[in-house]
Amino acid sequence: MKTYILLGAIAGSAALLSGCATSGGMSKADKRFAQGEYETAIALYKREVAKGRNVAQYNYRIAEAYRLSNRLEQAEPYYKAALDGKAKAPDAGFRYGQALRAAGKPEEAATQFEAYAQTGSNRTLAEQAEVAARIARASSALLALRTNDEVLPLDQINTPAAEFSATRMPETRELVFASGREGKVFQGNGEGFNDLYAIRFEDEQKLSGGTVRKLEPIFNSDNRHEASATYSPDGKMMVFARSNDGSKKGYLSVDLWVSYFRNNAWTEPEILRGVNSSTADEFSPVFSPDGQTLYFTSTRKGGFGGNDLYKSILEGPGRFSTPENLGDQINTPGNENFPAIAPDGTLYFSSDGHPGLGKLDIFKVQKGKVVNLGAPINSNGDDFAPFFTSPRVGVFASNRAGGKGSDDLYLFRERPYKYVAFYVDGTLVERNDKTGESAPVLNETVTLYTNTGQKLQEVTTGPSGKFSMKLDTAAATYSLIANRSGYFTARNSVSTIGRRPAQDALPDLMNDVRVPVTLTLTKIEKNKAIVVDNIFYDYDKADIRPDAATELDKLVQTLNDNPRITIELSSHTDSRGKDAYNMALSQRRAESAVAYIISKGIDKSRITAKGYGETRPVIRGAKTEEDYQRNRRTEFKVTRIAE
Repeated sequence: MKTYILLGAIAGSAALLSGCATSGGMSKADKRFAQGEYETAIALYKREVAKGRNVAQYNYRIAEAYRLSNRLEQAEPYYKAALDGKAKAPDAGFRYGQALRAAGKPEEAATQFEAYAQTGSNRTLAEQAEVAARIARASSALLALRTNDEVLPLDQINTPAAEFSATRMPETRELVFASGREGKVFQGNGEGFNDLYAIRFEDEQKLSGGTVRKLEPIFNSDNRHEASATYSPDGKMMVFARSNDGSKKGYLSVDLWVSYFRNNAWTEPEILRGVNSSTADEFSPVFSPDGQTLYFTSTRKGGFGGNDLYKSILEGPGRFSTPENLGDQINTPGNENFPAIAPDGTLYFSSDGHPGLGKLDIFKVQKGKVVNLGAPINSNGDDFAPFFTSPRVGVFASNRAGGKGSDDLYLFRERPYKYVAFYVDGTLVERNDKTGESAPVLNETVTLYTNTGQKLQEVTTGPSGKFSMKLDTAAATYSLIANRSGYFTARNSVSTIGRRPAQDALPDLMNDVRVPVTLTLTKIEKNKAIVVDNIFYDYDKADIRPDAATELDKLVQTLNDNPRITIELSSHTDSRGKDAYNMALSQRRAESAVAYIISKGIDKSRITAKGYGETRPVIRGAKTEEDYQRNRRTEFKVTRIAE
């Protein structure tokens, strides 16, 4: 995959050096760069930087060499060094944003793009930067997107060299792919020239076993790249991409070639007429399932920027219609590559111009919209060239971390999404304060509300006080309420947030997740003190602290749930300190708490403040700090129940 992007960049490499030669003419590094030998140029430029020569400009060219050989994430520190050193490169700020995004830093990339859009001197790139910033921001939301798909490396095929662009040979059912595992090194990126290989798997379900073979010599050459084969459904026509060897004029870099299976042999490949452009690259061809349409990538003029996807209709044997751009819904100012058509006719492709996880991501067109496949199929590396071996199983290529090296092939399985149905399983009980025990309450109504107070459903408790309700599939928080005359309203919350198991942990396609909850009815007894827990004050102060406010809010809820009751709220101190002082302090604290409750909308006629100082200890003769703490308390008691 690196090769395709690289070849199209070589023709313009010399232009990047315009006006940048040293006083003694072009350096060795510059010459290598101009020839597209980026791997060698990088090493030479780094040697010059280490010696302190032309540091800012050479850092910029190192970054450009990485970008043009499709190693953009490695260019990030060199673009930054070039910018810090004030290199004369109007596009460096824009390219730095691209490198940040390729390195999986979408927020930093967006900030860089936004800055370039405001201050960049290349106004064409400044306009592109505005779009790039929006895409980078949108990409952040995709980082948490993870599907149930399974991804496994095809390690019986993968090597430290590149493996990519898989397809099927119809007659033999062999998997055909490109690899740079043998032969000469291509100086553009330091990897081998790509050739076409095939393997017949021993286990078709797992895509395992078998021996790799190299395709016939007519398809492969020592000093050219061959990749991305595609076959007509009848197996009689093969189209693939081939580069030139740099020694001839007439066609640039990469073109589509065709071979026919006649008389039990493949014909010598020839340029595919009517599809290739004499001034652009064409690559990654793929036939539609019916063989009537050829999709491919092209850098020709008239597109939307970068690489675009095109299609051409088969009008007769070896004759295709004028290529048609697939339009701006799919194509962007970025690069769209490697189209694929699933067995159901769905279009898949790779792009760095739509919101993604890093570099190239795989997308599909679903109901007229472009949809990112998410992780684990996509990563912050290049993920590209999907091919379906069956409706839900296929192969794609990626240079993600953890592979054997360069681009590797991966098996993917689109596993069906497993669904979860949430239920609340509750028990309604009545508490006996004298014994401390609880008894089930049957034939009582329990109501479910949203966290905003909207009533959703009601159920009646059955034997043992049990009830059950189905909840929404989306994560949410609810309230459950039960009322009985003469009792405080029983209320509890139930939440499904964070309770959805991971897809791998779900045993079935449909799964029930049940959330237990208990509601407790407590009888209202007049003048019986009820402690409000965790109401603390700062030393010698009556101000309501945030932690106390949280507890007082619960009392506000109790008053709202039980509108017929009137209460006294009392504050108590321990026995340390003077009696009169403690009495005054407790009164101020009680009044402060009552004022807070009234501020929350409770009618002031329903609540009275009373400070008791140290006159009503829970523990008389307290000696330990724990005893003193129990005596320092806030209580309420019901003083009246309206008829």
